[in-house]
Amino acid sequence: MIDIKEYKIHKNKEFISIDMSLSWGKEDTNNYYKKYMNPQLANLLNLLGLTKHFVEAQGTKVWDERREVYTDFLGAYGSLNIGHNNEYVIKSLEKVKATPNLLQTFINPITTALAINLATIAPGNLQHTFFCNSGAEAVEGALKLAKIATGKSRIVYCKGSFHGKSLGALSVTGRNKYKQYFGPLVPLSQEVTYGCIDELHNVLKKYNDISAFIVEPIQGEGGIIVPPKGYLKKAEALCKQHKVLLIIDEVQTGFGRTGYWFSSDEENVYPDILCMAKSLGGGVMPIGAYITTQEVWNKGYGSLEKCLLHTSTFGGNTWASAAAIATLEYIQQHNLVEETKIKGGYLLKQLQVLKDKYPLLKEVRGKGLMIGLEFHSVKDNRFFNKFLKGKTGELLEEYVGGLIATELLNNYNIITAYTLNNPNVIRIEPPLTISYEELDGFVYALENILKKYKGVTALAINNFKNIFQSTLRRS
Repeated sequence: MIDIKEYKIHKNKEFISIDMSLSWGKEDTNNYYKKYMNPQLANLLNLLGLTKHFVEAQGTKVWDERREVYTDFLGAYGSLNIGHNNEYVIKSLEKVKATPNLLQTFINPITTALAINLATIAPGNLQHTFFCNSGAEAVEGALKLAKIATGKSRIVYCKGSFHGKSLGALSVTGRNKYKQYFGPLVPLSQEVTYGCIDELHNVLKKYNDISAFIVEPIQGEGGIIVPPKGYLKKAEALCKQHKVLLIIDEVQTGFGRTGYWFSSDEENVYPDILCMAKSLGGGVMPIGAYITTQEVWNKGYGSLEKCLLHTSTFGGNTWASAAAIATLEYIQQHNLVEETKIKGGYLLKQLQVLKDKYPLLKEVRGKGLMIGLEFHSVKDNRFFNKFLKGKTGELLEEYVGGLIATELLNNYNIITAYTLNNPNVIRIEPPLTISYEELDGFVYALENILKKYKGVTALAINNFKNIFQSTLRRS
């Protein structure tokens, strides 16, 4: 192993080069990551056996250091709608490499063109776009806009939701695990049950200081939870009735993921503000945005003294905007929105068959190529309770999804991951360019796992050796 002390980076400012970092193997990278970044995240990945060292990616495929090829069914949590290292997007950056990337004292034609394109595909009469760098930033901007445009402060959000981990976005995220250490959060955040229109109605009637209701069309990190049919349309009507702005968070569901440009299109829902990010940058550049109506924008920032109240240094930079323009073009040219609807129906049908056959698979849900597979928990498993105590035992009570993901990765070369708010669910969010052959390969692999492990106990026993060894290394 290379000793990082040789480079005396603290004393002589000798940096690690790109070439040097590319030469590291799995052990080097893992050890340096633990020392300089997040040691316990590395321990968690080791605990779950997710320790591959990937060195190349293209489309739906990823290669490890041994040149074994894997199929990516995770898609960077919905960020890779057009696959890894999309050549069309990368080549588009050549067109702007000589133009100013960051120059705030001029109006950028590339960024302006992207805003026009987004208004073209956005639902309703959404028109004015603010650009930033991530989904959490898009949510932050949307919340601020709602408050300044309405003059009211309370935000209604849903249990099980995930809108980001910055302070404002965290305040409207519906899992206490991520919130409990950071209080006090932004006040006047009101939680309601996702999918329950009566509860939303009662809250909207109760308070007269509500500026907005923020909601995901499908709860991604909540475990790929699909609301009852008509829920979003009814929520839209209630918001209009009570003069409350409707913010729809399409960060994970946007750009064809559910078989529509935006998931809210399915029910013809017209939000006042729509948040987007993830796949907008084509998996190449980070970019986020919210888009709103002319009426809401003018109420918020429609004057000279207010037009600079919310800004972002890197938001809408030339390279990111060019990548986003190319991404939209690629999705349209390859008919990926309609293709996703068809492929998603094809995959869901096969997965439902597996659910009916194998008891370990508790539920299948989703739309398009945003699918959640929920497995039964190890919470009441005597095997785990006997050998794993304390924090490790508590952690693994809800990580059956992680164990399934480990099986898929190590035995079938398929990349997946669990959802943050429900780790017993693994998400299926491959690039929209995924082939039917690859979809069949996933179903084949999953069925083999379900055949092998009739229930949670067998899965726990098979994975105990790896978990026990990882636990010893941590102690």
